[in-house]
Amino acid sequence: MIKAVLFDMDGVLVDTEWFYNRRRCAYLETKGYTFDEIPDLSGTNDVYIWEYFEPNDAERRAELKREYFATYMKEHPVPYDELKNPDARPVMEELRRRGVLCAIASSGQREMIEELVGAADLRDVLDATVSGHEVSAFKPDPAVYLRTMELLGVEPRECLVVEDSPLGIEAGLRSGARVLALKPREGVTLDQSQAHRVIDTLWDVIDEIDS
Repeated sequence: MIKAVLFDMDGVLVDTEWFYNRRRCAYLETKGYTFDEIPDLSGTNDVYIWEYFEPNDAERRAELKREYFATYMKEHPVPYDELKNPDARPVMEELRRRGVLCAIASSGQREMIEELVGAADLRDVLDATVSGHEVSAFKPDPAVYLRTMELLGVEPRECLVVEDSPLGIEAGLRSGARVLALKPREGVTLDQSQAHRVIDTLWDVIDEIDS
């Protein structure tokens, strides 16, 4: 019996990956970096991303990251109202009506999670939110999912994880939960072959519970 559904954020509850890719490159171009095309780093994490752009100079990498998060992100905020998944709230409402707990388990920073929760009006339909920055390791380590399960008081076999990226899918599998992969937007290619099931919309989560 499924007692909880744990949602990844970026790519699942909000279509932000393409925006993040463009915003990071726009910032780095102000620092002298050039790109023939914008690299798609969808589904990765902060550590991987900044090492990708600046692999050799750790001091330079730390300064770029610090300035990006401290200044550039605030000057170019995510348009959550435009990018949020319109199915998120009604699906969570239906899950709660059935007595199923709902949570966000994201690699994103706490500030970003809170912004999305407010913009998508999810606060009253969520039982927990956990950031990957608050646990011991990022996805594909299952730490963020295991911590969320601990907070909810549920076992892995009682959970569905809803993900989109290969790293997130691996994290969900390693946590012991059943993993659903939300098909990405057109033009985005992600290997979702390891998920138990690929779904077209968040409403398929309800079908999964009913089956």
